[in-house]
Formats: sequence, structure tokens, C-alpha cells
Amino acid sequence: MQIKILHTADWHLGKRLQEASRLEEQKLVLEEITEIANSEDVDLVLIAGDIFDGFNPSHEAIELLYKTLRKLSKNGQRPIVAISGNHDSTQFIEAPDPLAREMGIFFYSRYDSIIPTGKLDSGVEVVASDKGFVSLKLPHLDFPVRILLAPYANEVSLRTYLGEGDRENELRKVLEEKWTGLAKQYCDTKGLNLFLGHFFFVKEGTTPEKEPESERPILHVGGTQALYTSNIPSQIQYAALGHLHRYHATTKSPFPVVYSSSPLAYSFSEAGQEKQVVLITGEPNKPVDYKPIPLKQGRKLERKKFNELDTALKWLEENPNCFVELTYETENSIDAATRKSLLQAHDGIINLIPHIKNLTEDANDELQVEDLDKDMNSLFNMYYKSEKGQLPNEELMSIFREILSQDNKI
Repeated sequence: MQIKILHTADWHLGKRLQEASRLEEQKLVLEEITEIANSEDVDLVLIAGDIFDGFNPSHEAIELLYKTLRKLSKNGQRPIVAISGNHDSTQFIEAPDPLAREMGIFFYSRYDSIIPTGKLDSGVEVVASDKGFVSLKLPHLDFPVRILLAPYANEVSLRTYLGEGDRENELRKVLEEKWTGLAKQYCDTKGLNLFLGHFFFVKEGTTPEKEPESERPILHVGGTQALYTSNIPSQIQYAALGHLHRYHATTKSPFPVVYSSSPLAYSFSEAGQEKQVVLITGEPNKPVDYKPIPLKQGRKLERKKFNELDTALKWLEENPNCFVELTYETENSIDAATRKSLLQAHDGIINLIPHIKNLTEDANDELQVEDLDKDMNSLFNMYYKSEKGQLPNEELMSIFREILSQDNKI
């Protein structure tokens, strides 16, 4: 007998693309995820952190989460295990846990939390639990599902465990020892053993995957950039991760360590990415099977560059259902008429960037050590010109001066 599990992460409910709301897209893609879970007859859902986009989510984002989880859990028949990520408030994620738990929805965000044992009305039973661990028994399965729970941990949540030496290695050591201890105690070959985490993992000795622009970089204590896949215990059969927004397996051996991807593209660095969830099929003491399932809902993000207005307008007309970062090549700045034509042609232009043709590099424009004695207005002018190829207009300078004046009052 096998279990089917759906792995998803990084919903970022309430996320905006600058001023553009993504809430309606999020409603559609979460409905799609629910439909996939139903059509694939999934037994269990894992959500690997960053449920919300901020510590104080909006009422609309909270309502969307609860409505989605009710449908995704099939009114309590399908258990869901969700951990917090670095965008989530630990207190907020666990706040609804007692009521949600009656629906088979288990929120976990603090390393010192213990999920109460016992059987729910649905027949799902928490047969064992510990700090950072839960074992579930589903009524139609003859084996338990053990999950090591690894929500995002910062210096505050782990300060009692860390010394004052090499904190980067100390963090890896502390977490590995904790996970290894739990695995030795609970994860034998008679159950399916899983890891659910929200960390930046790399295979030791490889180049780290770049974190998406829409993510706050995970800077652990001492500036730790990443944990190693070898820190995850060998008893684990599948590690379900969140934080990186592109689907990929960090490693496939001795077991898959997989980022499911976010359900929508949340920054233009993710333009062109196919968003997915992961379907896992497994049983005790055997390698799991897993496959990504593409998601179709949501507006795509596109980065486009044009040097002719007619060509740009034609592409915009042919591609209405996307958000666009449009770079327009011009001799000087984009004139008002061209800007107006482009912005009126498409409601999804988020950034309109001038690219100045034949711009010569002037060494005098580069910031030198002696320039640090210049006033802030001059430094901002130099920076803006080096980045944009032209001086900032008076409106932008006025805003900059206002920010400076406010900063001086603090």
C-alpha cells in the first residue's frame, strides 16, 4: 500500500508586484492546486513555509488561506501539515492551530512546540510527537507517516543553542544533531519518513542556487547562507523544501531534496519559470517516486526589450495576460508621447526602463573614494546616472530631498 502526498510551498498570500495585487491570481492558482489534489486522490498535503508574504497579513489573505485549507483538507478528511517560513510570523501561523487541528490541519512554527497526540473525528491519529516531529496514522494506511518539522529558524529562536564561535557551522551542527536525534528515535523502516523544511539548502561543494529577488535572503546567525543536504538524516526518504521559488531537486541521492517552487512568479527574476507542485508516492523502506505537476493559472511575468514603438505595441497587443518589465531603447529619455502610448497599450506594465543607446562610459562618473566627501544630492545624482544613463528629474530629486529631511529629523 502506498501513500500519495502533495508538496507545495511559498504561497506568499497577500503578495503584490509593486502596486499590482496578485490576490485574484492566488485564488485561482490555489483552486488549481486543490483540483490537482482531488484528481490525484492525494492522501496528505505538505506546505513548506512562507504561507503569507508578511508578518501582518491582510484580512483578505487570511480569509483566502482558511477557505483554501478547508477545501484542500476535504473538510477534515485529508490532513495538511504546514510550517512557517522566513516571511511568516511564528505566533500568527500557530494561532489557529487548536481549531485547525480538529480539521486535520497542523500548523507548526516554533521549535519548542509539541503537537498533541490523539485521534481526530476523521480517523487521522497523531500517534507520536516531539519538538520538531510528528507521526501521523491515516485510517486507510497500515503504516505511519513520520515528519521532521523544520520551520525557518533565526537567531532569536535558536539563541539558547548557539555559542559565540563559528556560528555558521554551529547552526548546521545544532540542527543536524537535533534532526539526527529525532530520526534515530522515531524513524525506523516500518513507516514513511519525511522532512519538511524552510531553509536554504545546497549540496556541499556546489554553487548555491540564487535566491529570488522577491525573497528576503535567509541570513541565519553569523550570516549563514545555507545548510547542507548532508545535514538531513539518512533515514529520510523525501525532503520537502520551501524558500527557493524555482522547482528543482537540490540532490536526488541518497534521497530527493526538492524545492516545489512558488505557485506564481513573484519577481521578474522568475520570468519564464514554470511553476509547479510535486506529487510524491511512497511507502516504508523503499525509494519514493515523485513528479512535478505544472500549474497553469496566473499571469506570466515577461522581460522584454524593444527599440521601435510599433514593434512594442504589437507585442503588447498580442500578449495581454501578463505583467511586463519593458526596456525601451532610446537616444535620450523616453519621451512623453511614447511613454503614454506604451502604458495605454497594456495594463500590466510594471516597469518601463529607458536604455540609452550609444552611452559612453565616463570614468569620471564612477564613484571614487574621494567622492565620499560630496553631499548626498551629488552622490545620488552620480549613482542614478551610472544606473540609468541619465540624471534624475526634478520630481525624483524632490522626493529624495524629502526623504533626507525626514531622516535628519529621526
